Amino acid sequence: MEIKQTKDGNKLTIELSGRLDTTTAPQLEEALAAALDGVSGLIFDFNKIEYISSAGLRILLNTQKKISAAGGSMKLVGVNDVVREVFEVTGFINILTIE
Repeated sequence: MEIKQTKDGNKLTIELSGRLDTTTAPQLEEALAAALDGVSGLIFDFNKIEYISSAGLRILLNTQKKISAAGGSMKLVGVNDVVREVFEVTGFINILTIE
């Protein structure tokens, strides 16, 4: 998985590509731990994500909780049909903001 970060003031966009699964989740967790300080708006660009596992879902949920607790917002953009179906089946479609 590749992770590209773009910061604009207190807004952070994270563009992901590849698979977000058990193997790659620690890489994203590490990147988020270093990047979230002072961020009030977080956008995950999923245009190039092919697959997400429960490990990826856990990271998204934990990140959503952190951002919300700090008074910020998080959204996902560019979610393909395969990943959207995972969100629907797991109920994450009702928890996350997906555009």
